[in-house]
Amino acid sequence: MGQAVEKSAKTVDEAIALALEELEISEDQAVIEIIEDGSSKGFLGLGKKDAVVRVSVKEEEEFVYYGDDEEEEDSSVMDAEDKAVDFVAEILSGIGIHGKLDSYHQGNAIHIDVTGQDCGHAIGRGGDTLDAISYLTALVANKGREERVHVHLDIGGYKKRREDVIVERAKKVASRVMRYGRALSLEPMNPAERRVVHFALQDFGGISTHSEGEEPNRKIVISPSREKEADPFSEE
Repeated sequence: MGQAVEKSAKTVDEAIALALEELEISEDQAVIEIIEDGSSKGFLGLGKKDAVVRVSVKEEEEFVYYGDDEEEEDSSVMDAEDKAVDFVAEILSGIGIHGKLDSYHQGNAIHIDVTGQDCGHAIGRGGDTLDAISYLTALVANKGREERVHVHLDIGGYKKRREDVIVERAKKVASRVMRYGRALSLEPMNPAERRVVHFALQDFGGISTHSEGEEPNRKIVISPSREKEADPFSEE
């Protein structure tokens, strides 16, 4: 097994994101072990413990997959998808939201999209309720599993719209960084949103990105890279 780190955060996803960022690897290059899933006690999660994960870098041979294993893994992910979909449907029905629920899985990622009227109650202010439902859905989908699946839940297209706004804002700030040759920071974002920005700007010439600060105020800083010196007015 390669280099490994342990991280703790309010949620499993946040802890994994911190570990991946420190190791400078993607999820498909990592072996993830959930040491503590951030269990809660009492009403509304009072007494909630931080999630703790151990993330290590896969050795080269761990990237080799075989047909039978893929079929078994696919069936396992389908079972997790069914559990996640049923849970989301139950939650939404319980708060009086009825709409269309579509899902699919890709690798170890499960995508669930909910459309319908009056979805605002399931989104909440700034997406807080949606984040909470996503977290609980991930716990349900991963219960009893050795290999973790990742749940991507969107309700009423909120996350897609939010990501579009974030990417557009990030690109505008990146252009200013290139034009003026000084680092600028974006507003604080959660780990998932920061990953969207890092990915969106990875091929944006003349700049580099890194995260600073502590959760929940951790934010991305966009800085001029060395390429900036060669072409200070580039708009690429």
